[in-house]
Amino acid sequence: MSGRATGSEERLALAQAFLREAVFRSRATQAASGVFASKPDVDGRCGLGEKAALVRELTEDGANLFKRLWPEASDAVAEQIRARMNAWVVEQDTLDRKRNHFIKAFRQKHGFDRVRWSPEQSEEFDFGLAKINAGEDDARRRAAMELLGSG
Repeated sequence: MSGRATGSEERLALAQAFLREAVFRSRATQAASGVFASKPDVDGRCGLGEKAALVRELTEDGANLFKRLWPEASDAVAEQIRARMNAWVVEQDTLDRKRNHFIKAFRQKHGFDRVRWSPEQSEEFDFGLAKINAGEDDARRRAAMELLGSG
């Protein structure tokens, strides 16, 4: 499909993919900066570094999604979209930290070898992770809807 994406569900799916690409690009920068960090990772951290990395440039896929969603965006609209995109990157970072902290705490309590967990512990872990993931999906959908309201 070329030009502006039609259909509200299709546009929503594209906007969610756009947000995923923004996070992907941010994570690549975040990971690279972690490699060169002057201080080693400290106990209690989740391995994501101190904060989300905000990157203005998009991946090639992200740029293509942007063009499909907003083929004629003015500079002002593009800045609104970028601001909402950056807000999502920060929110996604928070959600990822929540997931990582849950996994770390669960493993510290029950051990790292899932094979040794009881069926109840496995079920508790799966339920907790599914709940976090569902919350993330809901948040991404809401953020995509807000993003579409920008353009």
